[in-house]
Amino acid sequence: FRGLCMEHVDVVVIGGGQSGLATTHALLREGLLPVALEASGRTAGSWPHYYDSLTLFSPARYSSLPGMPFPGADPDRYPHRDEVVAYLSAYAARLDADIRTRRRVTALRRSGRGFEAEVQGGERLSARAVVAASGTFGHPYRPVLPGLEGFSGRVLHAAEYRSPEPFAGQRVIVVGAGNSAVQIAAELAAVARVTLASRSPVKFARQHVLGRDLHFWFKHTGLDTAPLGRLLRTPPTQLVIDDGRYRSALAHGAPETRELFSAIESDKVTWPDGSLETVDTILLATGYRPDLPYLAGLTGALDSGHPRHRDGASTVHPGLAFVGLEWQRGLSSNSLRGVGRDAVRAARRLAAALSRR
Repeated sequence: FRGLCMEHVDVVVIGGGQSGLATTHALLREGLLPVALEASGRTAGSWPHYYDSLTLFSPARYSSLPGMPFPGADPDRYPHRDEVVAYLSAYAARLDADIRTRRRVTALRRSGRGFEAEVQGGERLSARAVVAASGTFGHPYRPVLPGLEGFSGRVLHAAEYRSPEPFAGQRVIVVGAGNSAVQIAAELAAVARVTLASRSPVKFARQHVLGRDLHFWFKHTGLDTAPLGRLLRTPPTQLVIDDGRYRSALAHGAPETRELFSAIESDKVTWPDGSLETVDTILLATGYRPDLPYLAGLTGALDSGHPRHRDGASTVHPGLAFVGLEWQRGLSSNSLRGVGRDAVRAARRLAAALSRR
């Protein structure tokens, strides 16, 4: 019976993690009544699924969603993954909004002047507007690497990594040069022989400059809010934010660093110098792409899997917005500290558009 009925709402927000919660908060402040649909069983997005030792590289004072500061006595500490999970759960409860878990959206279609969202199991909702805030964690990027499909060892993505213990005594290659790649490789190096392999060298940014955390300077120079996303055809090379520990680890060969291998055959990799080496595990810390499979049937909404948008507003479908995309507007668009600003812009635009209809 549920699949035959159509529920009508103001705005459907797809996603109940940091982006979806910030968007729900902003829409409520605009007088709209959103329904947030979260695929998992809790309102914490991807955070419960990150590796066990993950800590933010932004201090607690710069890691809040709108309307609720990050708790704790020390605002300059770097919160652990589980603190973020608890914070997001508390934020959702405080919103007192219509947030529905275990509701995976499988398709979005145009319906009159609005949209129809189909949920796994047959539930359908009609909405005047939709915000896609489903993040990237559900779509790990696995680059095409020579011979990887025939590798006889274990291949996994950083999204599947939790802790170093299962890799004790192994020969491991971590592919990547960003924050996660460096942090995971350094952690694994305590129990395994690890190489961090990448096409270009790791580039570091100092976590503290003139006695202040880097995010202090991002905020007070205006860099954090600058609309740099409009100017970039491709995202810039990621910098590894470091207090000196990781730079030192790489300098001491724990992990060692090498240029990306040139071939794989069975359980052996070929390095650019022609040497061969037997490997147990290849771990891809190669980032993520927008997780938007439900937009596949919405004509023109995506371009090679990436949304067509300007500052988060769809350039093809009026009433469709995006929140939480990497470099959506600026360098902090997909972070706790920055997603709220983009959510406010999206909510204001949608409220104005809906009031004109």
